[in-house]
Amino acid sequence: MTRILMAVLTALMILPAAVTARAAPLDPALAFALTVTPDARGDLAVAWDVQPGYYLYRSQIRAEGEAGPIPLTLPAGEVYDDPWMGEDQIYRTALATVIPAPQGPVTLHWQGCQQDGICYAPQQVMLDADGRVIAEPARDSAFPGWSALSGGNAGTLQSSSVGAAPATDASSGLTLAPDQGIVAGLAGRGGAVLVIAGFFGFGLLLSLTPCVLPMVPIVAGMLTRQGAGLTAGRGLGLTAAYVMAMAGAFGLLGVVAAWSGANLQAALQSPVAIGVIAAIFVVLALSMFGLFQMQMPAAWQARIAARQGGGARSLGGAAALGFGSALIVGPCVTAPLAGALIYTAQTGDVMLGAAALFALGLGQGVPLLAVGAFGPAILPRRGAWMERVRLAFGVVFLGLALWLAGRILPGPVVLALWAALLTGCGVALGALDRLSPDAGRGARMTAAAGVLLIFAGLVQGLGAALGGDDPTRPLAPLVAQAPSDDLTYQTVTTQAGLAQALQAPGPALIYVTADWCVICRAIERGPMADPQVVAAMQDMVRIKVDVTDFGTEAQAIMADLAAAGPPTLIFVDAARSEPQGSRLIGDISADRLLASVRQVAP
Repeated sequence: MTRILMAVLTALMILPAAVTARAAPLDPALAFALTVTPDARGDLAVAWDVQPGYYLYRSQIRAEGEAGPIPLTLPAGEVYDDPWMGEDQIYRTALATVIPAPQGPVTLHWQGCQQDGICYAPQQVMLDADGRVIAEPARDSAFPGWSALSGGNAGTLQSSSVGAAPATDASSGLTLAPDQGIVAGLAGRGGAVLVIAGFFGFGLLLSLTPCVLPMVPIVAGMLTRQGAGLTAGRGLGLTAAYVMAMAGAFGLLGVVAAWSGANLQAALQSPVAIGVIAAIFVVLALSMFGLFQMQMPAAWQARIAARQGGGARSLGGAAALGFGSALIVGPCVTAPLAGALIYTAQTGDVMLGAAALFALGLGQGVPLLAVGAFGPAILPRRGAWMERVRLAFGVVFLGLALWLAGRILPGPVVLALWAALLTGCGVALGALDRLSPDAGRGARMTAAAGVLLIFAGLVQGLGAALGGDDPTRPLAPLVAQAPSDDLTYQTVTTQAGLAQALQAPGPALIYVTADWCVICRAIERGPMADPQVVAAMQDMVRIKVDVTDFGTEAQAIMADLAAAGPPTLIFVDAARSEPQGSRLIGDISADRLLASVRQVAP
């Protein structure tokens, strides 16, 4: 137990040191400063000024014109056995070449790395025949911000610092606001230490939100399954393993974002992944009901017991449960999570991004550690009462399975399943049994609770019959709706669809959502349905970007919008420019939503 706690404390202490062990990566436009100058013959002289500690790959430098590849004469470089690219030639200092007089637009490609650090995504820029930038695919660059100077420096390219200039998405014509850079901002104020501490604090705050709430019964149920062998030390050890794995899963999100630019948490919200986790909770519930005993093969148990002692046999299961819970059970995209993912995806800074997200996960796990520490003192360990508690947590696991299944099953089906579960619980509590005249207060209260559960089940069943889709509002179909108050959204799933939708005049709201996004449903019923908000958005172009199917198109459109995942609300004015500070991520209030609307539609 002491070793686990020391591991948590050590992780918090060494993360800042590990991150600051090397310099933060430069904007690639600064690391490989590019200059393009036309000469009297019409050729374009191209030069890169490679900063110390960085290098360019010879094999990745090429030029393409309208008719195909343009041959470039490149000097021999230093032979280098690169861990990422294999054996290649690299340039560590200035590099110059010439593009023979182009007859039209030219696209110039290059790629480089930081020594013992990150490798940047491939860079590219499109030039006209005079060497001026005519198109820049901002999302192909880790740090968008290339610009062409006019006047006496025509043709000389410079880059602005990270986040200092708006990024224009060529596919949709949007000018996104400069990145607020929650990670970069903290790093600028206090370095990696402040980033780690800040994200740990963000995690503590997020632990009070619905993002962590579903994990509390999971941890409590995990402890209950220990039975009479549960002690305070063992409970804290199991919970610490759960929390460390959960934090590790968040760190993995940062690593995947750096390597692929994708949000692994969103990618795992597929029907198959959700169905598998829901099935696991059903199996856990059946185990709590005593249908079978879940345990490792005897040979495995003996081997683990010989190496670590019998008390360690459940730590692996707790860790696996924590890892899966972070990635699938609680897919909340919050401002800190989105900021860290976007920063990591754009910069490729694996260490800082992963460390920040690991600290975020540890902060979110603090209340769970409290459950592990005090749960053994509260949960009974012997007698008939213990059996009732085990059955109760079996029901909780079934409820969690239904909650997860609600992301992929039709609403009426989910309500029908809730009706069956609630009614079954009511019957099990003796709601239909005849009480003897000498029944005690406890038996009568239990029967009364059963009657209430059966009534709740009947309400859910009625909601299913009426076509309802929200277990918290099963009778919503009976409530008269005012059609005039409904706001319609144009739903798009591709970059081309978004670009076409943005052709409509006027300010616009771009709402990134998905069927599996639980918070999205909450804000649609709450802040987005607020009468003042509805009135303010009447004349806006309202676009719903559906990323339920998190495939190539969804990832591309989210990259274009610099969105980490749903829910994300992006507001742009009539000129398709996003005001700074208007973007909303995660759970929001009606006041915040109204303030952002008024920034583009006063």
